[in-house]
Amino acid sequence: MTDQERHTAPDRATSEKPQTDDAGPATAGREQDGPAEESVRVRSSGGAEFVVRLLRAERPDAPVALVVPAMGARARFYAPFARRLNRAGLHVAVTDLRGQGESTPVARRGVAYGYREMVEDDLPAVVRAVSAAFPRSPVVLVGHSLGGQLALLSSATGLAGVHAVVLTAAGSVWWRGFGSVRGLRNLVGSQLFAALATVLGYWPGERLGFGGTQTTAVMRDWARQGRTGRYTLRGSDTDYEAALARLKLPVLAVGVDNDILAPPGATDHLLQKIPAARVSRWHYTEALAGGRRVDHFRWVRHSDGMSAYITDWISGTLTTRQDGAVQQSTQQDPAGDGRPDRGGD
Repeated sequence: MTDQERHTAPDRATSEKPQTDDAGPATAGREQDGPAEESVRVRSSGGAEFVVRLLRAERPDAPVALVVPAMGARARFYAPFARRLNRAGLHVAVTDLRGQGESTPVARRGVAYGYREMVEDDLPAVVRAVSAAFPRSPVVLVGHSLGGQLALLSSATGLAGVHAVVLTAAGSVWWRGFGSVRGLRNLVGSQLFAALATVLGYWPGERLGFGGTQTTAVMRDWARQGRTGRYTLRGSDTDYEAALARLKLPVLAVGVDNDILAPPGATDHLLQKIPAARVSRWHYTEALAGGRRVDHFRWVRHSDGMSAYITDWISGTLTTRQDGAVQQSTQQDPAGDGRPDRGGD
């Protein structure tokens, strides 16, 4: 997550209580129409286990959107977004990051894993399971915040089965991407958070109101990228900066109104790392959300317009031939059909 300052949204995201905001009550309880949810269990390395929740579309060969959560956000938080993507015509899969929600091992003192395990072990295992569940469908990683960063990093290693990446409210956490005043505050805060996690043996984010409970290694990886601007995954032999520079997948980057945690400068820095990718950008405004307030987290509850646009972009970007092979559109911006609701960050 590009979350570099204290806020209350992750607490709401990780809680199991219904959310409300100034736009009205949460919609999660009203989104039970559509196909029945299925689930599969996935085992990764180091004893990590995941529950992957699946929603099937009517078309067996429809693309599948694999939603990758933000730091500290549980998979069930994305239920409204998943239902809307599914109603728009996509298969959808959602699972927790390692140590969060239904996944194990739970992040706590004495548990050791960081970005490397999530990027090199967990996402490949989940993608294999999703591909097995939808054998005729191309997989698109839809990553929110930290989930977007992890999706890009894993895809840059040549992750088999992934055909495109969608970034929602995602950006680099490099401090210079946030402007001088906020950036300096983020830099100091991120290093202090990592230092406190080192002293305590874990990060008690659910108690402190930031980022959920995390391992020390996750906080160190997050703080290192915030300080240096580079993705250096401890314990990995991969040069991720070079791997990102070679990434050629289609990428859609969606910015969101009122997002102080992934502002345009942070997204710019992240996208500068993938010069070979075919990148489209779009901005989700309050007007497109029906006049409801959106920000780094609230967009999930008011995501009809975003879900429709993402589905259009995926459909215009990927086509499945009769032999099951996936082709990429040669259009520069498949979803950009001249509609007046489009905008840039």
